[in-house]
Amino acid sequence: MNLGSKLKTVVIGKSRDLSDEGLFHKLSLIAFFAWVGLGADGLSSSCYGPEETFKALNGHIYLSLLVAAASVVTVFVISASYSQIIELFPTGGGGYLVASKLLSPTLGVVSGSALLIDYVLTITISVASGADALFSLLPAATVSYKLAVEVAGVCLLTLLNLRGAKEAVLPWVPIFLAFVVTHAFAIGYAVCTHAANFPDLWQHASAEVATSHSQLGWLGMALLVLRAYSMGAGTYTGIEAVSNGLPILREPRVQTGKRTMRYMAISLALTVAGLLLGYLLYRVQPQTGKTLNAVFFEQLTAAWPRGAALPFIVVTLASEAALLFVAAQTGFLDGPRVLANMALDRWFPSRFATLSDRFVTQNGILLMGLGALVLMICSRGSVDFLVVLYSINVFITFSLSQLGMVRHWWQERRALAGWRRRIAINGVGFVMTTFILISLSALKFFEGGWITLVVTGLLVGAAFLIKRHYRRTTLDLRRLDDLVTAAEADCPKPVAAGDAPAPLGPAFNPHAKTAVVLVNGFNGLGLHTLFGIFRMFPGLFKNFVFIQVGVVDAGNFKGAAEMENLQAHLQAEGQRYENYLRKRGFYAEAVSAMGIDVVSEVEKVAPRVLARFPQAIFFAGQLVFAHESFLTRFLHNYAVFAVQRRFYHEGLPLLILPIRV
Repeated sequence: MNLGSKLKTVVIGKSRDLSDEGLFHKLSLIAFFAWVGLGADGLSSSCYGPEETFKALNGHIYLSLLVAAASVVTVFVISASYSQIIELFPTGGGGYLVASKLLSPTLGVVSGSALLIDYVLTITISVASGADALFSLLPAATVSYKLAVEVAGVCLLTLLNLRGAKEAVLPWVPIFLAFVVTHAFAIGYAVCTHAANFPDLWQHASAEVATSHSQLGWLGMALLVLRAYSMGAGTYTGIEAVSNGLPILREPRVQTGKRTMRYMAISLALTVAGLLLGYLLYRVQPQTGKTLNAVFFEQLTAAWPRGAALPFIVVTLASEAALLFVAAQTGFLDGPRVLANMALDRWFPSRFATLSDRFVTQNGILLMGLGALVLMICSRGSVDFLVVLYSINVFITFSLSQLGMVRHWWQERRALAGWRRRIAINGVGFVMTTFILISLSALKFFEGGWITLVVTGLLVGAAFLIKRHYRRTTLDLRRLDDLVTAAEADCPKPVAAGDAPAPLGPAFNPHAKTAVVLVNGFNGLGLHTLFGIFRMFPGLFKNFVFIQVGVVDAGNFKGAAEMENLQAHLQAEGQRYENYLRKRGFYAEAVSAMGIDVVSEVEKVAPRVLARFPQAIFFAGQLVFAHESFLTRFLHNYAVFAVQRRFYHEGLPLLILPIRV
């Protein structure tokens, strides 16, 4: 093992074995760990969401009771609607797939692009907010190091996620539990110590509402409450994460996903409502240099002995700071998965759907980390600036997802019992999320929110350009489909029970010249390469071996059943090549392998083939574009050249036959 491999093993971890029967069990998350990894984003928003809401009331603090009630209802409505999405898309739904399948591919790419930008912002604002909270506990002289700490935080999270989802979540469990325990205690303590004063609180609230009515009128009050409700929209941004992250959950995934969603909804609703109630009970007022949570905890413990109050405040605020770092996990867990799904549909380069030897979407993780780093440096970690950009995009996805589900239930109303309840849940969710989207866009647009919308629009435009290129390439390759049609007409039909077997062709002769062809299925590309061998070397080769690697990517790495299906597909495709050649008097074999990297798998298979066929020469086909550019090199797979370099290093001949596009 060279130095680079040793360093990689230390930093990222050892390669995982695809043949390990317990692989999916080892990689998946139970509901509790999923709550930590995916729920931290929502819970961490309680560090700033309730504060934004409370400040937006402009001193009419008793109206916070209405906002708290509306927030609780919103959390449970959105979580219930996403539970229905989990049921309908058991292999992983999320806003991109829901909008693509239930509305249109165009709206799907808008939803997916909005989510990608939102997840980059989630990483950036979570780390920046965490650093702000951390440095508020340190001497003012240390603030000059804040940006460096933020950059280091993004890099550390990127490395952790390259190791794997579970490895990235487990270190944060103590921090998550510390946050939950301290905040649950603070809210419970505030409520219990003021329980006897609740009748007075209700009277004060009635009097304050009357005063607000005299000052603002009913319309003014309603607009103020709605504005405060919209400003706390960041509270709901993590709810969609579970439906996106279903593939990393423990089987049965639907039950695990719904259980995780319940954990998230209950904890988030209680925390947000509890903090707003706590602000009201202690009549918390903003103080320069302190968050409202910090002021609340100080007033909560004012009567405690200093030896108990100070440690509680420090631990509680430290857990908030740390949880904000943990919240960035949502962006790293779900962002690359959305990107992979879009890559599988050819909206983005297919390389973003490939997996590393740790079975994570490495390219997507690196892209999310790089995007967060660039945004962090450009904004210099300013939470005030980042919070303006945040939240808008996720409500684009929320609204489209709810609309898609409403349409689905309406179309299925004749065949589905209980459709009225289902459509009501998603319908209410659509109204709520669309209202918040419009409000946020209006409130934040001229403050800088337009930047988010412009960047999202540019990403959507790039996706359409990439899709157009792939579509044109597919159309150009349609001519090769005629080869498959002709070959299928000549191939013998599959052998049925009781029928005579298909002709086996000549006997195996290990000393005969052998053409070993690298293929990716019984398709025009493979047949074009095969016919090129016939044309260039007529009558030379008597044996033909077809090597096919089933690439395990984000699209099929979803369970043991998917792996079995992939293996069966490889065998069926290889059998078609064997039948075609044997009927023409050649000896033919098909060899298949499964793995994440074509080059490595071919390199493993080649020695076995050479041991059986010592007179072998390797062949592969490669697309050649009339106008080669950076775009074509970036969007297409040039693995065959990497195989050629490996083979040349071992002294093995590999001929690449061009396929002009």
